[in-house]
Amino acid sequence: MAQVQVILLERVENLGQMGDVVKVKQGYARNFLLPQKKALRATKDNVSYFESRRAQLEADNLSRKSEAESVSTKMAKARIIVVRQAGESGQLYGSVSARDIADGLTASGYTVEKRQVVIEKPIKMIGIHPVRVVLHPEVSVGVYVNVGQSEEEAKLQAERFDRGERPVVLKTEAEAAEAAKAEAEAAFEPPADEKPAQAAEAAPEAHAEEKPAKKEKKKAK
Repeated sequence: MAQVQVILLERVENLGQMGDVVKVKQGYARNFLLPQKKALRATKDNVSYFESRRAQLEADNLSRKSEAESVSTKMAKARIIVVRQAGESGQLYGSVSARDIADGLTASGYTVEKRQVVIEKPIKMIGIHPVRVVLHPEVSVGVYVNVGQSEEEAKLQAERFDRGERPVVLKTEAEAAEAAKAEAEAAFEPPADEKPAQAAEAAPEAHAEEKPAKKEKKKAK
């Protein structure tokens, strides 16, 4: 795919720092960097424009960074609860999205957009999951997403988590299958008080079969 050169107006993760001229795919530049005002096409005029405003851009960036660091101190290790239905093994019927997390943080008093939420691994299980929120190109903060089937369950998970215990206590699919099998077998097992009666009924039949054998022995004598 064809590439284009751009000059970065701010730090872009895994790409470069403010003022760097880098090559990127045209689609990435057109759909993300340029509309988000994170970069300009690296034409002669744009490079001159950036250099003329570098000092102001750096000052603005420093101010935004300082503000983000202040927010990150308050948000560090923040927790939000997301209620979802799940199966016996804890597998969610669906997943938790960046929008869900952003909405939860916003409801907690923070201003966060879904594009700022970075989910390293899809959240598809009941439990407490760490995610990263990018407050500034140079400032990120970790928060926890507590996923439970109810508010009460989530609170219990948080208590176990705070004690250093595994937050989720659930049956695995194998344990659930084993439990179901045991219940099925128990349903067909006769009650304990019927067993002696069955044994008593079987005993007379055994004695009845022995009597003819004794008579044959007498005849033989």
